[in-house]
Parts: sequence; structure tokens; C-alpha cells
Amino acid sequence: MHTIVYYLAYPIIWLFSKLPFRVLYSISDAIYVLFFYVIGYRKKVVLDNLKLAYPNSSEKELKAIQKQFFRHFVDTLIEAIKAISISENSIQRRYTYKNIELIDELYDQGKSIILTGSHYGNWEWVIGLPLSAKINCYTSYTKLQNKKFEELIKSSRSKFGMECIRSSEIIKGILKNVKQQKQGLYLLVADQSPMLHKTLYWSEFLKVKVPVFIGAETISKKFDFAVVNMNTTKIKRGYYETEFELISATPKETATNEITNRYLRITEKHIYKKPEYYLWSHKRFKHKDKAPK
Repeated sequence: MHTIVYYLAYPIIWLFSKLPFRVLYSISDAIYVLFFYVIGYRKKVVLDNLKLAYPNSSEKELKAIQKQFFRHFVDTLIEAIKAISISENSIQRRYTYKNIELIDELYDQGKSIILTGSHYGNWEWVIGLPLSAKINCYTSYTKLQNKKFEELIKSSRSKFGMECIRSSEIIKGILKNVKQQKQGLYLLVADQSPMLHKTLYWSEFLKVKVPVFIGAETISKKFDFAVVNMNTTKIKRGYYETEFELISATPKETATNEITNRYLRITEKHIYKKPEYYLWSHKRFKHKDKAPK
């Protein structure tokens, strides 16, 4: 059944991805109206999240951000599909790196890198990073029930040289590279909630105490990898610029949770600057009532 669904859906998805950007963004405008005004997709979730993060803002101000968010959110969905067929030339023009030299300098120093990021701006088009960086780049992906769609996602993300590893096997992949003395950059998007039974650390994020992933810090300390954060800014529709910020080049010298907290503060800073580009539709604060006192 999964195979049948894939072969029915794939031609439509592929043809959709081949449409010119101007057509895709016209479709995005129509989908925005459908999502926001007709279906009301997760409007309450978004507004409730914004109220927690901006307790002193008026309802009018928050609803303005809510609208801006949904316009951008639909664009990111369209852009994720476009990634299936986007050309090397197009992604290099539309997704640029402000200071790629930071990554290259760490590579030249013999360092491997944990690259932290969040669901902000456009996190799908970072697949083009291997076209600009010297270091081998790796990203994780989630196992899907439909193997064909899993392979499609993997193929899309690896088309420019990004190596994809299942999330459940990321540590195994790192260990293999370490044993072979092979440097690597490992992208970890770390702004969602871990399962409660796996939570080891709680911290304040956007004015709410939440469970926090500590994988980036744990891995960096174990293997002495540098930790760098990426922040992607929307320059204009369909164009983004990513800036790298060094969190720590010497993780073993940092205090417990220091790297994690630095990541959270950096992420907050960018969200508060341009809140409409953050993924407010996911239930980031669903465990707030279970926070330890």
C-alpha cells in the first residue's frame, strides 16, 4: 500500500517542485488564505505560544505576528518541496553564507563541528552547505513508515553532498568517523521538546521553563567537537542568508549546561528580533506545567 501511495503521489510532487518560483509563491499565497482564513490550521497554538513568549504585548500585536508567521510558514512548505528539484546554481544564489570562513577555519585547525540550529528562517535549504564548506557535512533524518518517501527525503537532502544519517544512528555514524579520524560537521536542530522520560535538563526558553535537548553539548564534550550555531535570516521572499556564531571551540572546558544555555540565548535573540520566522505552530511549551519547581 505504501508503495502504491508513493507512485501515485511522487509524479505530482515532482512536477510541483519543477514549477517556477513565481508560480509557487502565487500558490503559497492561495494556501495561506486557505490555512489562515478557512481551515484555521493551528491558529490557536500559534497565538497561545506567542502569548507566552510576549506576555506584555497586546492581542493586536500578537495577531499581526501570527499573520506574518503563517505567510512565511506556507513559503517554507513550498520551499521544502522545491528542494527536491532545485538546481545547484539556484540554491547557491538563494541561500548564502555570510561567514563560511568560520567553518573553514575550524576545519583547518583539525576540528569536527556540531552545528546547532532551530526551526527558524529556512532550515531545509541548508542542504547546499557542502557546496560552500571544506568539511564533510552530515544531517539526520527521521525514519518514516513509508520507505519510498524516506528515500525521497534522503535523496533530496543529499543531492549536493550532504550525507544523511538516521537520527537513531547518528552516534554510530560519529563514532565511525572518529575511529577513522575523519572530520565532520553534524547538523543538529535542537529547539523542539524531548520526550519527558528522556529529559535530563530543564531551562527557560522564551520566558517559559521547558525540557531541553542536551545532545549537542553531550556529543561535543565527549569528542571535543567545536560547537557553532547557524542563524538563517530571510532577506526577501525566496532568498536567505545564514550567519555562523561560535558557541565554543573548547567544549571540555565549559561548565555543565553552559553550551546548551548559550545556544538557547542565541536562539532567543534571533527569534525576538524577527519572530515571524520561527516555527510557532509546533507545541514547544506543551510540558510547561510539568516543569520541576
